[in-house]
Amino acid sequence: MGNRDVTDPQVHWRVTAVKAFEMEIIPANKIVAQIGETLVLTCNTTGCASPSFSWRTQMDNPLGGTVNNHGTYSTLTMNPVSVVNSHDYLCTVFCDKKGKKEKSVKVELYSFPSDPVIEISPSSVAGGTVTVICKIPDVYPSEHLELILKKEEHVLHEKHFYGDDSTNTETKTVTYSFIPMAEDIGKEIICVAKLPVPYMDFKPKERVSSQKLNANFGPQNTIITASPGNSPMEGDSLKLTCVTESNPPPQIVWRKHLADESIQHLIKNNVLSIPHARFSDSGLYICEVINLVTNRTETATVDIVIQGAPVITELSIAPSTTVQEGENVSIQCSAESNPPPKIILRRKSDSADMEPFSAGSILLLPSVMFLNGGGYECVAENKFGNSKSEITLNVEYGPKNTMISVTPATAVKEGETVVMKCTSSGNPSPVISWKKKKATGEFEKIFRNATLTIQNLKSQDLGLYECEAYNQLGKEEKAVKLFVQARLENPDQMLPLIIAFSSVAAVAVPVVAILIYVSRKAKINGSYSLVKALRLKV
Repeated sequence: MGNRDVTDPQVHWRVTAVKAFEMEIIPANKIVAQIGETLVLTCNTTGCASPSFSWRTQMDNPLGGTVNNHGTYSTLTMNPVSVVNSHDYLCTVFCDKKGKKEKSVKVELYSFPSDPVIEISPSSVAGGTVTVICKIPDVYPSEHLELILKKEEHVLHEKHFYGDDSTNTETKTVTYSFIPMAEDIGKEIICVAKLPVPYMDFKPKERVSSQKLNANFGPQNTIITASPGNSPMEGDSLKLTCVTESNPPPQIVWRKHLADESIQHLIKNNVLSIPHARFSDSGLYICEVINLVTNRTETATVDIVIQGAPVITELSIAPSTTVQEGENVSIQCSAESNPPPKIILRRKSDSADMEPFSAGSILLLPSVMFLNGGGYECVAENKFGNSKSEITLNVEYGPKNTMISVTPATAVKEGETVVMKCTSSGNPSPVISWKKKKATGEFEKIFRNATLTIQNLKSQDLGLYECEAYNQLGKEEKAVKLFVQARLENPDQMLPLIIAFSSVAAVAVPVVAILIYVSRKAKINGSYSLVKALRLKV
């Protein structure tokens, strides 16, 4: 045929493009990550339906993260990033007969999370010595750190941390003392921290804090702000921020009033974060601000109310989920929500009849009966939604309603088959056994099953039978008496007798009829001749 162009419209060939086996790491090349944050490396493939992945560091150090495979890509998650994650990470992908491919990415780490903290002590008084301390929290790598202390635009002190061999985040400090002049009161003391790591691209590389050089004061005007508000929904994040005016910066302690009037100590920070608020997080929160220099303390409070649909916290049966008939039973349901929930306890049923029923948290079942057993449900609801939970009550009771059925009947013919079936209700299910009364008057156990079958019934099988239904809570008995009708051993002996009886009957019937006729004639005529009668009939 020769070669033909696949673009020829007369040629209906389907050309399928086969993707080449490729891979990539995202982010690519060098990664700069801040210690304490989350970093996700993604190893992605194309042109391979079922790849397998392998992660390792260039020097076979621990990964310091979690690997998750997702079909055609794999992720390595470092949460949080720490100094152990400063490596070259290598991803290897194997693809059946297409071989393997590898790529690596370098992870560089830094930590420069917050502005400098300035402390000035003691009170700024003309003629007295003032000590200024500038702290840079959790910095890494500190060998590149530069600190500059300034008064307004005048440089007071500079420090470089070249040669610092710290292998983890550290708080670095610069201390400088001087005697201020009277005109210095009210001027800004500025601390400039720089982390100019030349081979890393991150922002900011410079952080600045300032504080007025003046007399110590506060705390004062302390308030608490709640975000998103004082009444968040359950599951929302809640952030409480304590704001105050104080010099030097105060210590801040968060506390919470508990239901039993005790105080729970939380954290020492100006921000209290609750990632997923629960109903139990409702309550009165206290921010206590302490200035150790002025020896003054100030507090602020905020009342937090968590709102949301009900959550059922408990559904229980007392004394137990399995009880005996006649015991007193209580079913209790507890739920928490705001607004407070409406609680309904009821028998679980598909019908409209939901008894027993309780519009409250406790359902009482005095002197429980076996009919009370089954499923119960608790429904808690408010304007935000509802919640359901189910529990099963198992009521145990001794055998009752024991009955015996006999097929074909209690009076049967010899040689037939008799089936006696015993039924009984109970919980646990009763064990059924059969007994037969002996000639001595005693009963003898003969069978253990619900159905007793007697085949080829004989006269010795007649008598009184008793069914016993038993479980650990009691027993119940029912009796039945079999009457057996005897029969001739040889049925053929009846045949001559039947024939003889039939012959006699054949002759006797006409004779009786003639006699009745003659009698009636005699009554009419006064006398009657049997011979004449016979002659007339003939």
